[in-house]
Amino acid sequence: MWSAEQIRAAYRRVRDEVGPHCTVVVATKYVAVAELVLLAEAGIEIVGENRAQDLSAKHERYGNAFRWHFIGHLQSRKAPLVSGLCELVHSLDSLSAARRLTVPALVEVNLSGEETKSGVAPPELPRFLREARAAGVEVRGLMTMPPLADDPERSRPHFRELALLAGEHGLADLSMGTTQDYRVAAEEGATFVRVGSVLFGR
Repeated sequence: MWSAEQIRAAYRRVRDEVGPHCTVVVATKYVAVAELVLLAEAGIEIVGENRAQDLSAKHERYGNAFRWHFIGHLQSRKAPLVSGLCELVHSLDSLSAARRLTVPALVEVNLSGEETKSGVAPPELPRFLREARAAGVEVRGLMTMPPLADDPERSRPHFRELALLAGEHGLADLSMGTTQDYRVAAEEGATFVRVGSVLFGR
């Protein structure tokens, strides 16, 4: 883990690269509770957690230091806990979770068709959006995770497709891009990028 000064410099660089219309969500999956103090000292504003159990432990100690987003797979039984701690969920993909969620959400879309990835298949998206809204969820946009690739340009078609889907459904927010491809995501209209290791020196 870098020092707070190094993290601050890297954070500023990423923010400059993605521009003022894109929010940087700092993924803390591999950041220990004790290390979060460095992120607070570095001026990190929004953190994104992958696991509800880790979210609870980190929020208990640093709840007022950050704004909290949930970016991992959302289990329906964890939706009430996540709702109580986070301002936004990036990864809604089940109606059972939608029925228990009380904060705004982005719907995760599986554009690559990979069986190992969560998300709603594109043909099922219109029905899912209707039913999630009927369950009371404020759907603000879409999220996707393209296949892991050495070349960030290989993510571009997936980001472009997600932007088109969001436009078709009148959705403003796009959560797409991680450390490997956040610059490309920003070029394709991301309003959120989720980065971690680029900030921590890992």
